[in-house]
Amino acid sequence: MFYFTLALAGSAAAAFTHLGALHTADDIARVKDHVDAGDEPWSTAFTLLMENDHAQLSYEPNAVEVITRGSTGTNTENYSNAYQDAAAAYQLALEWLILGNDSYADASVAILNDWSSTLQDINGTSDMFLAAGLYGYQFANAAELMSTYSGWSDDDQSAFGVMLTDIFANYSRLFLDDHNGNDEYHYYANWDFCNIACLMAVGIFTDNDTMYSQAVDYFLTGPSNGALPVFAIANYTEDGSTKTLMQGQEAGRDQGHATLDFALLGVIAQQGYNQGDDLFASYTNEILNGAEYEAKYNVNESVPYTTYDSYEGTQSVISNESRGDVRPGFELLVAHYSDLKGLNASWSAEYRDYVNENTELDVEGGGGDYGSNSGGYDYLGYGTLMYRLSA
Repeated sequence: MFYFTLALAGSAAAAFTHLGALHTADDIARVKDHVDAGDEPWSTAFTLLMENDHAQLSYEPNAVEVITRGSTGTNTENYSNAYQDAAAAYQLALEWLILGNDSYADASVAILNDWSSTLQDINGTSDMFLAAGLYGYQFANAAELMSTYSGWSDDDQSAFGVMLTDIFANYSRLFLDDHNGNDEYHYYANWDFCNIACLMAVGIFTDNDTMYSQAVDYFLTGPSNGALPVFAIANYTEDGSTKTLMQGQEAGRDQGHATLDFALLGVIAQQGYNQGDDLFASYTNEILNGAEYEAKYNVNESVPYTTYDSYEGTQSVISNESRGDVRPGFELLVAHYSDLKGLNASWSAEYRDYVNENTELDVEGGGGDYGSNSGGYDYLGYGTLMYRLSA
């Protein structure tokens, strides 16, 4: 059993890099240079960001005392408030960092302060743990981007860290420890991934090395579907190449969730990489191998498949449900593996291009660019702008 010690800033045993969750100061400087120069595709990608309804100075926060995801019959779901506000806080933070206009910083901070002064709990069905993981990692990333803003006081930053730790990270820890009273294999991998991402991001923002390190350890050696050794169902050598394709745990479920896995894996690996932990390289580039398998199938190519026994029953064939789903997230993976490391990520690049071609302005968008349902907000996005290293 894995247990996480939750503590606030001051408990860290090692120094964190700040900025250092999804983006570093060098990343921001690179993007700003491209946007200032009018370079493509970064200029167009920034235009898409600026046009998003969540990225406007007029955006009003909508914090609630209790986030509810999953109706029990006695409550009303309101979790859209969290994912919309997290997206807005992140998008406004990017605009501030790129444009240097403090009005965007003030708008982002207003959202963060509204939540830290209002939120008291998360509830609902077991889906409440998805809310903890997804919106926890997103709010923590927005906060990390705003942490250098002189207009966000130390007291307000501390209050936001308390909220992240006592509510979001607390439930993420509980889920990974206990899986809502079920065995380690009861939930699909994306449930673990979002909660691992949350603990890492909160640990970074609050300088909690224990929280961060134990989340990384769980990802690498844990007992459940969100640990890389368990997530990998089978490896194959691609016909006609030496490329390894890895079948992930949700390939037989549906392609919407199977592609989500790799968006979240990118978040986990990027957060680790920016703190000196190259999770992208773990288990001989398992994330790349799985992304190539998933991308190949979702650009309408055939892949091998090994029968998988899930908690819902035997999945004897790869699922065709939601095949070709438009899921942002592969910009990050291609940038890291292909552009940065020079590895073969050709199928991931083809799927990235397919997603961009089906997004406004032909670049990767973020929350609000992929519909109003929660799935369109699972990933903060804007990868063409923030991760692309080559035109």
